[in-house]
Parts: sequence; structure tokens; C-alpha cells
Amino acid sequence: MAEIKTIGVIGGGTMGNGIAHVAARSGFNVILHDLEPQFLDRALSTISRNLDREVAKNKISLADKDAAISRITSTTKNTAMAEADFIIEAVIEQFDMKSKVFESMDEIARPGVILASNTSSISITKIAAKTKRPDKVIGMHFMNPVPVMTLVEIVRGLATSDETYGVTKHLSEALGKTPVEVNDYPGFVSNRVLMPMINEAIFCVMEGVGTPEAIDSVMKLGMNHPIGPLALADLIGLDVCLDIMEVLHAGLGDSKYRPCPLLRKMVDAGHLGRKSGRGFYSY
Repeated sequence: MAEIKTIGVIGGGTMGNGIAHVAARSGFNVILHDLEPQFLDRALSTISRNLDREVAKNKISLADKDAAISRITSTTKNTAMAEADFIIEAVIEQFDMKSKVFESMDEIARPGVILASNTSSISITKIAAKTKRPDKVIGMHFMNPVPVMTLVEIVRGLATSDETYGVTKHLSEALGKTPVEVNDYPGFVSNRVLMPMINEAIFCVMEGVGTPEAIDSVMKLGMNHPIGPLALADLIGLDVCLDIMEVLHAGLGDSKYRPCPLLRKMVDAGHLGRKSGRGFYSY
């Protein structure tokens, strides 16, 4: 396996710009791809703002910030990924979209380059089957916000090779993260445990068991959670929570994973949490 110097990141949204930030700050060159120049501009300004926060907290110097920014190349041409030594996909949490990305990356990326997905719940085995290199496809599930959270859930698909796992684990550590290996089942570990809890908290709101403030206070004060499940749902995005519950429900076939009707109603209304200015709380 060739040395990894350049990391390709596909998708400049919340997760993609966070991954690009961490990779550039860790000394890697980054090729950041998105469909529209305005998405890339927004991603780069977010990265710059988040690096400024690290400068303000004396975690890095201003020179470190400038060096990190200089290592990021943004592009709307996916053919630029031919230069990447390792590629991480971070597009929306929908199988059709991800499979299109993996089909094109399989054509563009050099043979031997690992294709990783930041999916939070979709089957790595199913994504890998869209490529001619299923042994080199792996899940690399970062947590939000990426620059702050240390966990990377590394997901092995049915065909993922030991070598691919080893390279991905080593890269995670080089990014300053703690990799934890899990197997490919719906929701992996993180969202199989977290999302039913969030879903149950939404049922509690719907059934009038407590207000969002009351439910979040119980979980923070009683269970020592740093943030309540409903505030966390707003942070993640209620549409993303619904997508993941749908994956759990379809993949495991158990009614305990049925998305709460209130969650569905809020998504239909466009109340998606922080990103839309309104969810269980107003922003």
C-alpha cells in the first residue's frame, strides 16, 4: 500500500468540511469536492472559522492555521480524485447517492486506493458491491463535530480486507482519532444504540410525557449526558435521524425501530433542527 499523502473528501457539508479540516490540520493534502462552487466556498469559510477557534484556544498557531488552509484544494471536478491516495465519501445519507459516488470513484481512483464511506447507517457491504474493489471499501464513520470528537467507527463490510482495515485504522490514528472496529449491521453500534433513544425521547414529547426541556434535563442530570437527546437530534438534523431510523427499521425488520410519527411530521414541515432554525427548540 502506497504512503498516504493526499486525502480526497467528497462532500463539503457538515461532516465533509470537518473531515477536510482535521486531515489538513494533521498535515495531509486535501482535495475537497462538491457539486457547486458556493458549497465549496461555504465549506472553506466554515473550516477557516473553526481553525480560528482553535487558534483562540491556543491549540494551534496562526501559522498552523494558514498552513492547514493552504493544504486544501477545492474542486467541482470529480476527476481530481485521481490524485488522491485515500478517498472519504461524505455525501447525504441516501444509498442511491452514495452508490453513484462509489461507482464513479471506482472508475476514477487509482487501483489500490481505498474508498471509505462516512455513512452513519448504510450497509458497507451493499456500497462495496457497486465497485470492482469491494475488498478496498470500508466504513469510516466520524462523529459530529469532527474536529472535536475523537471517535471513528471503522466498519468492515463482508469483503473488506485485513490490509484495508489496517491502513484505515492507522490513518484514523494519524488524524488524531481513536478508531473502534465494528461489523456491518444496520446502524453499526453508534446509531443502533443512539437513534432508538432519540426516537423514544420524541415519542415522550408526542405522548405528552414531558416537554423537550424536561426530557433533556432528565437525561443530562440523571444520566450524565452532556447534551439531551432532543437537543442532539436538532444538532444532527431531524431528517438525518429519520433516514437512520428508516435504515434500522428496514434492515432489522423489528417494530421497535419504527420512526416516531412526530419525527416524520416535523421533517415534513421542514423543522429539521439547527440547520433550519427550528426543531424541538428554536435557533
